[in-house]
Amino acid sequence: MDKDYGLENRKYVVGGVAVVIVLVYIIRLFTLQIMSDDYKKNADSNAFLKRVEFPARGAISDRNGKLLVYNQNAYDIMVVMNEEKGRLDTLDFCRSLGITKDYFEARMAEIKDRNKNPGYSPYTQQMFMSQLSEKEFSVFQEKIYRFPGFYVQRRSVRQYTTPYAAHVLGDVAEVSDADIEEDSYYQLGDYIGKQGVEKSYEKQLRGEKGMQILLRDVRGRIQGSYMNGQFDRRPVPGKDLTLSIDVNLQALGERLLEGKIGSIVAIEPSTGEVLCMVSSPTYDPRMMTGRKRSKAHLALARNPWKPLLNRSIMGVYPPGSTFKTTQGLTFLTEGIVTPSTAFPCHHGFYCRGLHVGCHGHASPTSLIPALGTSCNAYFCWGLYYMLGNRRKYKTVQDAMNTWRDYMVSMGFGYKLGIDLSGEKRGLIPNAQYYDKAYDGSWNGLTVISIAIGQGEVLLTPLQIANLGATIANRGYYYTPHVVRKVAGEPLDAKFREKHYTKAGRRAYDYIVAGMRRSVVSGTCHAANRADYEVCGKTGTAQNHGQDHSIFMGFAPMDKPKIAVAVYVENGGFGAEYGVPIGALMMEQYINGKLSPESEKKADDFQHRRIAYGNSNR
Repeated sequence: MDKDYGLENRKYVVGGVAVVIVLVYIIRLFTLQIMSDDYKKNADSNAFLKRVEFPARGAISDRNGKLLVYNQNAYDIMVVMNEEKGRLDTLDFCRSLGITKDYFEARMAEIKDRNKNPGYSPYTQQMFMSQLSEKEFSVFQEKIYRFPGFYVQRRSVRQYTTPYAAHVLGDVAEVSDADIEEDSYYQLGDYIGKQGVEKSYEKQLRGEKGMQILLRDVRGRIQGSYMNGQFDRRPVPGKDLTLSIDVNLQALGERLLEGKIGSIVAIEPSTGEVLCMVSSPTYDPRMMTGRKRSKAHLALARNPWKPLLNRSIMGVYPPGSTFKTTQGLTFLTEGIVTPSTAFPCHHGFYCRGLHVGCHGHASPTSLIPALGTSCNAYFCWGLYYMLGNRRKYKTVQDAMNTWRDYMVSMGFGYKLGIDLSGEKRGLIPNAQYYDKAYDGSWNGLTVISIAIGQGEVLLTPLQIANLGATIANRGYYYTPHVVRKVAGEPLDAKFREKHYTKAGRRAYDYIVAGMRRSVVSGTCHAANRADYEVCGKTGTAQNHGQDHSIFMGFAPMDKPKIAVAVYVENGGFGAEYGVPIGALMMEQYINGKLSPESEKKADDFQHRRIAYGNSNR
């Protein structure tokens, strides 16, 4: 009889399949029992209770040691679902916490929902309710023995001593899924800095969590510390921050901008430390604490006047005539003008049918009086001759990019790198920008408005203040920063590095002289004082509605202590709001207080209101 080779082959196939199945089971068992720690975790969860101990978050003070942000005890209610198992007197529990039964049931369902709580385990502690106050906790504590599976976890919440500097300080809120995914330090229910220095210095402020390991019996009852606490880990407190902000100066700035949209930024030129950063409208940081934070944040986010927007670093504006200082520096250094070069101004710049208006003053005028009177024509002529100079630059594009390089070296067109998130870069156009806009057919007259801080040029108030600090230093600046010191850490090296501009040192002397002329007998005359020398420059930026009022200046002229920028949307001429507000800010910082006469002025500006339409929101 012939041999059946088909049957013989099937025998090997069946045997092979059986071997594969056995190997799969062996590999799976090996993975589960040896490679995976899932079962070990479950076993540990039955035997141990790992209680997280949260560190105290670092405190925050101003430059003079005044406490701004501190911690207050709060309590979280945690639940272990495997221990609760329906043994709870729900009504008694709800009464103790002041919640409804519907809330209780919804919250318990939410905890078990692995889509909303991907780290859920019935054997580990889950957040049921957060941030109970001392009073709320004391009521619950008396009855906690009645509620199996529920535990109390102590932590701290932020408290603010003043209603000022909300945009600088920021706030703390519960972590998002993205936060947890980005940093394994965090778990559901943890808190993280969301804005301001609370966000940018989160790792320094948060500290390190501790862990207490408790031993449980077969019924889940706590028997005490495991191995007498040998494996416990104590929390490490966060590091305290000292800000460069002077809270008294900050308070005055916020007071002066009440009822107005705008910003005030002041910098110490010799260090780059930000002395104040005011953005208006603002809000009280004490609104953003505890369980009320979410509701308060939603209300602020829906506010059409955008109080959450830090206009000092996020608002981009035309700098107006404050920008003329940069043009003078560029023209002098490039040899386009000398200090004695004079240009005509017959109520403005006239060239080939183009007219840029200007107010009445002596004509022709040279650089220093041009800055003092804020002459538009002088700086338009300067840019016109620079962009048209074919002896020095081969093409208008070469000239334009040279101009752009000067502006970038002064801190424009890119982020300065302040230690706050959300900073905008503004806009400094280059040749490629205009080639694209005008199909390569353009000249100095096409872009003449940039010479006076209009047109495409956009800066943040921080960049304008930094310009003041750079001129005060006669040619260099430090990266602005709002944190002066982190306890136990050196200041980041980038904040100690000098950034030199392309403009020559001698050129800065002439610009300082022009800014001094502006205060003594020009558009900044309202800032003039007998006790110290102020240098300043007004700006009036054109707008669809009322013009914006701008001031940039520093004092004293020699060994300057403060550089300040004021930007008031729709405030009119620079001398109307910008100059007097800037003068008050400098007086407060240099003298430590306002004179009685200045206090009356401050009270007047505090109560002035500017009517804004929908377009200004």
